[in-house]
Order: sequence, then structure tokens, then C-alpha cells
Amino acid sequence: MLRKLALGGIRSRFRDYAVLFSGLVIASAVFYMFMALATNDAFLKSNSPVSMTSFIFGFGEVLLVIITMVYIVYANTFLMSMRQRDYAMFMMLGAKGRKIAQLIFIETVSVGLLAAVVGVVIGMGLTGLAGNLLISMLHAPATHFSVFWAPALLWTFGFFLAMFVLAAIVNAIRLLKTPMLDLLHAATTPNRIQQKKTVLFIQAVLAVILLAIGYWAMTQLAKLQMMAIGVALVTIVLGTYFLFNSLLVWLIGLLKRNQRFAARGLHTFTLSQLSFRIRDYTKILSVVAMLFALALGALTVGLGFQREIPEMARHQNAYDVVTIAASAKTQKAAKQLTGVTAKTAYTQKVTAKAVYFDADQLKAQPLQFELFDQGKWQHVTVTAKNFARYAEDGDSQLLQFRIPADNARRLQVVSHAAFIAASGQTRQVMTYQVRNFAANYDTIETMVTQQNRQFGVKSSDQSGQKFTVYALINSLYSGLAFMGFFLGIAFLAMLASTLMFKILSGASFDASRYTMLQKIGVRPSLLRRSVRQEIGALFLFPGVLGITHVLFGLNMFKGLLQQPYGNLLLPFGIFIVLYAVYYALTVWLYESIVIKRDRHE
Repeated sequence: MLRKLALGGIRSRFRDYAVLFSGLVIASAVFYMFMALATNDAFLKSNSPVSMTSFIFGFGEVLLVIITMVYIVYANTFLMSMRQRDYAMFMMLGAKGRKIAQLIFIETVSVGLLAAVVGVVIGMGLTGLAGNLLISMLHAPATHFSVFWAPALLWTFGFFLAMFVLAAIVNAIRLLKTPMLDLLHAATTPNRIQQKKTVLFIQAVLAVILLAIGYWAMTQLAKLQMMAIGVALVTIVLGTYFLFNSLLVWLIGLLKRNQRFAARGLHTFTLSQLSFRIRDYTKILSVVAMLFALALGALTVGLGFQREIPEMARHQNAYDVVTIAASAKTQKAAKQLTGVTAKTAYTQKVTAKAVYFDADQLKAQPLQFELFDQGKWQHVTVTAKNFARYAEDGDSQLLQFRIPADNARRLQVVSHAAFIAASGQTRQVMTYQVRNFAANYDTIETMVTQQNRQFGVKSSDQSGQKFTVYALINSLYSGLAFMGFFLGIAFLAMLASTLMFKILSGASFDASRYTMLQKIGVRPSLLRRSVRQEIGALFLFPGVLGITHVLFGLNMFKGLLQQPYGNLLLPFGIFIVLYAVYYALTVWLYESIVIKRDRHE
């Protein structure tokens, strides 16, 4: 009988349970996605030139466990807040405490396990989808990457099972010790703002000190090494919580005391809405700020590594691809190049002892070299006059103008008359420069492969093509770019679910207050403005702090990225747009719950 009553309660609050369940599913999916990388040592070692990668991911595991733990604890608190009135009614009808404890245990663990199962399945799907998409986009080898990874599976199920079993036990003990009247009226009991100024001041000071230590530690990675990451992890997490706990309480209190502001529109109602469950907000906003920093930071670093690959390859060779006596297949592939910025033709004459360039051709169309001189890369134009000077320094770049059969022949520049007079085979060399190497990656690979087959090129030492350098750099850095994008997607999904879950989970309780305001004549337009201001504040605070975390955190990548702060507009712009979309979706869902559409303005 009790089970039927419990199931009836779930059906009556299906929307709330759907929000809860979807949030837990996303949390478990993200947990699996992260663990699929973090526990795969072979993948981390083969796709990252950084020896600390495994250690960094270890700290990431700790941070993710903390964040997921807070999320699960809050989810269970929400689950109990929905059901405790029903449990109190069952107790009034004569149900024994032991039976109630069994119901709590079965319901809590069942919700957790079911969410973990569905989340792992979705996590595998997202891992495969995101992984294959990124591998294709980045041309990343992603060696040892696996969609199904048994250690990640065990970690996810073990962690979620342990957390929900523990939560069920705690919930049962807490509920049975709570007076029945308190259970019946818990939903209408506010968590009032702590008004003690001394406590707020101490928390604010601690927040500033802890964040300053964390930011400083991230700038000292070269000196402190592993310790820097540990110090930053602990201090920034605690500093974020104390900052929200003190700042939000102080700010809401300050605005309420400002009569001009509070009396305008529905500001008093909006501030009261924020302060009604302020303790829950400070905890969840701290989690959201950390997730925001992780997601934006991972995306920014991923884009940084992706940008680093063509930048480093550009300094190795001025030409994106060079063809010699191109076959029909190579010429066909060359026609598919996009964004060609320069295309130059040279004629070579091959004799028994030398390969000749025409001096007049080089005068009209000098060769382009990238040489490292006096501590920096320099772009050099090579003509007949300075060919001998740069031939030795640019020997690796001259390889692309010869084939293996030319190994015994010298590259020389001769006058036009001497070039015409020389007897030998004539062949055409074409050089191509494109605007975006990565966008033409597949086409250039086809051209280089065809050339290698045509002339029997066995190794990159015989090629001299930019593609071989690009592929080498790509094999080192694309793994890091892959990890950045992959984790950015994962944390962004969890960020969205966390904040939306927090806001929408209280919508059913808030609906009665909005209905009351509508009944006394408040226009729906004013209520919508209040909703947008309230939810906007909840999105704004963690967003600003998350961006601050990222700006300081990028200091840790100065040794890996030439310009860690270069071109921040792209990742920040992408992320802010997505964040705004989540805000608009949350507002729309919240308004659909709390504002009755059948009431006219």
C-alpha cells in the first residue's frame, strides 16, 4: 500500500522528478566522459607531450568528485523536499518508521542507479559523438581513445551507488528525527539571510585571501610545479564559496535597504525571492562558477592548442604544398584546394649532376624561406644573388624542390642563357600557399601521398613538405586540443544542467507566489521582468567569477602556448553566446511554470 502511495506521489510531481532525473543523468554522463579520459593512462601519455598530464587529470578527478558530490547532495535534498510532506502524511496514517526508511532507501537508490545507468549510456554516446567529431575536425590521431572504458564505467557506478546509498541512510535518519509538523511545513520555511556583519566580513576577507593565494599559485607553476595545482584547487574552491556566501548576502541586504531601488517595480519581490533560499543558492552558484571556469578554460586552451599547430608549422616552411612534375591525380587534387593565396610555377632542368633553377625566374618570383636567425623566425626571399648564402641554412626547405632520384645532384641557379643551353629533362614545380592549412588538410594529404608514390618517397626526411612537419606537430598538440574541446563540451553540459536544475527545481514552490501577485492585479509583463532579473543575477555572478578564474588560470599554460592570452575573443564569445542561450531557455521554462498564460494583462 505504501509503495502505491509513493508511486502516486511521484506521478503527481512528474515534472519535478523529470527535472531532477535529467539533471542526475547529465551529471553521471559528464562524470563518465571525464573518467573515460582521466583513467585511460595510455591515452593521456600517447596524446600529450606534457609529463604532468596524468597528474593534472588526477586533480581534475578530485575537483569533479567534489562538484558531483555537491550536486548529488543538493539533488537528494530536493528529492526529500518533494517527498517529506508525503512521508509525514504516511506517518500520520500509521506507517512505521522502519517502513518509511525502507521507502526512502528504495526510492533514493533506485533514482540514483537508474540515472547512473541512463547517464552512462548517454555518456558513451556523447563520448563517441564528440570524440569522433573532434578527431575528424582536428585530424587528431587520439591513440588509445575508447568510447567504452571499463574503469570509467566502474568509477561512475561505484561513485553514484555509494553516494546514493549514503544519501538514503542520511535522509532516513534525518526524516525520522524531524518533528511531523516541521515536515509538513518545511516547503514554506525560508532559509533566512545571516545578518551578522562580523561573519560576513570574515568570510569576505577569507574569500579575497584564498582567491589571491590560488591566483598566485597558478602563476608559479614553473617553481611550485605539482604543488601549485593542489594549492590552487583548494584555495579557489573555498574562496569561491566564501565569496558567494558573503557577497550575495551583503548585496541583497544592501539593495533591500536602498528604498529608492527596492520600491521600484517588483524589486522588493525579486530580492525576497533571491533571499528566500539563499543558502542553497550560494552552494550551487559556487559549483556553477567552478564549472563555468572549467568549461571556458578547457575550451580556450583547446582553441589555443589548435591555433598553435598551424602557427608552429608556418615557421617551418613558407609553402603549404609543393608538387614536382605533378601527375594527373595530383593535379586533380590541387584543383580542390580552397583559399589559395599564392600559386607559383618554376621550371627545373635536371642533368646528370645537377638540378638547375632559372635565375630570371627567381628574380621575377623569388623562393620563400622561413629561417631561424638571431633567436627569432625570419621570412626570407631567395633569388639568384643570395641563393648560395641561404642554400645551406635552408637545406631542409630545399628538399621539397627535389625527389629521391636527385640525391646525387646539386641544386643550382644558373643564368637564363645557361639554363636554355643545358641539356636535360625539363620539369615543372608548382608551389601553393593557402589561407587555412587545416581546412585543406585532406586535400594536401592526398597531394603529398600521390607525390610520394610517384617518386618513391619512403620517409619524411626525403619529403621536405610542410605537411610532414604539420602532421608531426599535430600528433603532439592535437591530443591536448582534443582534451580541451572534449572537456569543454562535457563541463558545459553539466554547467547548464546544474544551474537550470537549481532554478527550475524551486519553480513549483514559487508558482503560488506568482499566482497570488497575478490575482491582486500585477501585470504578467512585470512578473516576467522580475523573473528575468532574478535569473539574470543567478547567471551573471558565477559567469563573472568564472571568467576571472580563467583569466588567471591561463598563466599555467605560458610554457605550452606561445600566446595563451591571444585571440580570447573567439572562445569567450562562443561561450557567452551559449551561456546566453541557456539563460533564455531557463527563463522560458521558469515562466511557463510560474506565470499563468490564461490571465490577461
